[in-house]
Amino acid sequence: MITLDQFNFSGKKACVRVDFNVPLDKSFNITDDTRLKATIPTINKILKDGGSAILMSHLGRPKEGPEEKYSLKHVLNYLKDTFKTTVHFATDCIGQDAADLAKALKPVEILLLENLRFYKQEEKGDEEFAKKLASLGDVWVNDAFGTAHRAHASTAVMGKFFKDKVCGYVMQAELDNANKVLNKSEKPFTAIMGGSKISDKILIIEKLLDKVDNLIIGGGMTYTFVLAEGGKIGKSISEPDKVELAKELVQKAKAKGVKLFFPEDNVVADDFNNNANKKTVSKGEIPDGWEGLDIGPKSVEKFKQVVEGSKTILWNGPMGVFEFPNFATGTNAIADSVVKATENGAFSLIGGGDSASAINNAGYGDKVSYVSTGGGALLEYMEGKVLPGVAALDE
Repeated sequence: MITLDQFNFSGKKACVRVDFNVPLDKSFNITDDTRLKATIPTINKILKDGGSAILMSHLGRPKEGPEEKYSLKHVLNYLKDTFKTTVHFATDCIGQDAADLAKALKPVEILLLENLRFYKQEEKGDEEFAKKLASLGDVWVNDAFGTAHRAHASTAVMGKFFKDKVCGYVMQAELDNANKVLNKSEKPFTAIMGGSKISDKILIIEKLLDKVDNLIIGGGMTYTFVLAEGGKIGKSISEPDKVELAKELVQKAKAKGVKLFFPEDNVVADDFNNNANKKTVSKGEIPDGWEGLDIGPKSVEKFKQVVEGSKTILWNGPMGVFEFPNFATGTNAIADSVVKATENGAFSLIGGGDSASAINNAGYGDKVSYVSTGGGALLEYMEGKVLPGVAALDE
């Protein structure tokens, strides 16, 4: 795999697959620029070498062709302010407008293409579509780790039309940090798994049982484990059909000598909203009509002790419904603990998605070792799956 530092972009037009899938408010202002910030070093390296950058990305999930709220023109001003160079915008990602702008692109200039997913062919991995995108430049740079687990036209298929294929800084850092946790972790190694479903995390949990010393389980998936023990969960989210699976995981952890930590208490609510009535109850004692939306204070204290005594930490998934401020206490406490452990010399990898949002919302993005830009991609890579976007760089 060729890395960015091994390639000289002088006089080259680089087709760069970036991940600009950023959240926008109703006025189309960017509310979290983490993914944009992450790509700055890659783009700067291309421009510094004397090359030009043709940036391509998706934004959101448009259903039927172009939609105003999913237009990448909303990140145009951000790019202009950041790079202090001429930034062109193609109102289409293929077609005459894109071709003309790419042909006229001068060294150290940037061309941003319109949302790739305005075409169904992007997600279908269509070769003709990939070929049209590839025709715009001389070298392919893949820096979109967040979509590397998808075999889409721009994230994987496009690579076959280039002799020169280069791994961007974001992609390289993501792979390096994931490998560090998987293969070079210092003990004690603690994994914190949250989120609502066991079924989403089963493969990564099984893989981690061979690596970790401690496994903390929080979030909605804990209630399936409580069901497996015969506890009461009220109307909490659960997967009754995964009860046997939960029992198996507990047995596997015991057999491998992994210490499992579940919430000892929960903060429950009588409705799914921030202003619902709430109270703290012990594990397995949630009354009918109530649902668990956060971990309780005893759980927070226990989890904090484990996290702060760790040397390697992987965190993926919140402890509760952290989008509701009244039920974000557990998630925020974990964030505090991860930061403290990092300050004491631990290596901490935050696994994209909601965990990344939680860390960034708390203002801790620069106080942990690495915040991944890819939730699903990171999980699949750590599960041992081949990511099409990574494989395409090696072909």
